[in-house]
Amino acid sequence: MASNKNFRFGPVALTNTLTTNVLNSNITSLTGPVGYTQTQPYLLIRHIRIVNKTAGAVTFSLYLGATGSNTAGTEVIGTGLSIAANSAYDWYGLLRMDAADFLVGGASANTSLTIEGEGEIGLV
Repeated sequence: MASNKNFRFGPVALTNTLTTNVLNSNITSLTGPVGYTQTQPYLLIRHIRIVNKTAGAVTFSLYLGATGSNTAGTEVIGTGLSIAANSAYDWYGLLRMDAADFLVGGASANTSLTIEGEGEIGLV
């Protein structure tokens, strides 16, 4: 039986640096109680909401890959996708992120967009 737990990340303002780490599930210490070996968690992202709180359109880009990387071919949600003034963009799907995966990205205007999401966290 699965023991995944629901989780929420954010809200956090996106910066105008497209190499900003937005989300990662890696934990640095796997030390557990005697007789138990802890494993790295994974994330199942089911919803991401990005809100534009300004009076003008702002674009965003999100990538899935290494820390601080927005390499071509790693685009995952919105590549320069425009969000209208005082509006929001909602993504629904199923995106698995392992401990080595980073959701990386940013916006065209500093702190104009706020990102928030929901999903599940589980152990391998």
